[in-house]
Amino acid sequence: MWNIKDVYYVSDSTALLTEDMGKSLLCQFPEIGFNDEKIPFVRSVSEAEKALKRIKEQSGGLYPVVFCTIMDKKVRSVFDCAEIETIDLYGGFLDKLERILEAQALREPGFFRHSDDSKADERVEAIHYSIEHDDGQKTSEYNEAEIILVGVSRTGKTPVSVYLATHMGLKAANFALTSDHLDAFTLPADIVHNRDRAVGLTISAQFLHKIRQKRYPDSNYAKLSTCTTELKQAEQLFMQHGIKTIKSDGKSIEELSVQVTQLLGISKKKWRRY
Repeated sequence: MWNIKDVYYVSDSTALLTEDMGKSLLCQFPEIGFNDEKIPFVRSVSEAEKALKRIKEQSGGLYPVVFCTIMDKKVRSVFDCAEIETIDLYGGFLDKLERILEAQALREPGFFRHSDDSKADERVEAIHYSIEHDDGQKTSEYNEAEIILVGVSRTGKTPVSVYLATHMGLKAANFALTSDHLDAFTLPADIVHNRDRAVGLTISAQFLHKIRQKRYPDSNYAKLSTCTTELKQAEQLFMQHGIKTIKSDGKSIEELSVQVTQLLGISKKKWRRY
């Protein structure tokens, strides 16, 4: 069994969907570590050959895994190589659908992604918003947010916000509760006024202690007693203001993001894949 494996997500579009599909399969092998990389917009034979050369050089003949979503058969065939293990995620599916539907597929790269330019514009806008409203910035603009993540430090607010924006096209702000808010037992008015779009991220004190200890070992910030106190204070604030909560212990960013949207009742139609 391999202890570690190089993995590449190669696509004629953004490679976001390729990565999602590949990771959904790889997560079934938790005992193996994966070094992964996206290679997007491979749309010609020359670009495919260049990508293949890079993969071979970086992986040094250790049979890397290549997840591939390339429509053009000629371009895709470049990766039919004995030195790599290629998994064609579209292979056979479109052919079967064509037979079932009795119709010809477009086979156009990234058609779903760019068939509605307004969706792409929304995603770019969401990414900018989430970056500009990270870690408590510009709370006066929270009325524009679709999601506001609140919690003590190191509960996963920023990575979830980024995922919500980049993969779901949602404007997500996040706010870290510090001792100023916790000790005073108050939330900023901008959060209270928009609490119907707020979600509190919580975590067990032991898990939070472990995370903080890795980053700031033996600090007061990382002490189990500090973590326990902060979490209790935060949970009391959430309860007082009727803010829904999710525990982030051991959950992936993808799982947390979906749970947040479900908790707030955000329709899947809003965040269709890009």
